[in-house]
Amino acid sequence: MLKYGEINPLAVFGLRELGHCPPHFTVVDFDIRTTEKIITDWIWSNLTGRFWIGDYYFKNDGGSVSMNKRVGFEIPGEATMFTLVLDQINRFET
Repeated sequence: MLKYGEINPLAVFGLRELGHCPPHFTVVDFDIRTTEKIITDWIWSNLTGRFWIGDYYFKNDGGSVSMNKRVGFEIPGEATMFTLVLDQINRFET
């Protein structure tokens, strides 16, 4: 992690944030309450593996289509870490 003075080779070569979610990634779905930039900045600062962030559309119980944010992580432990701190970083800005 760069904040500890370590350079991540994936970040140097632009391979850390992907444009698609590979099937082997562990995904986390959530309602976004802040900007996507705050979420991605936290991931870049605190985690080291590859990730993807995007929209996830689904049918809710009423039959209408809803949207959530979905983040996928290549390292399952990073998905766990992200889930544990999600309530702290995903807040309405007042």
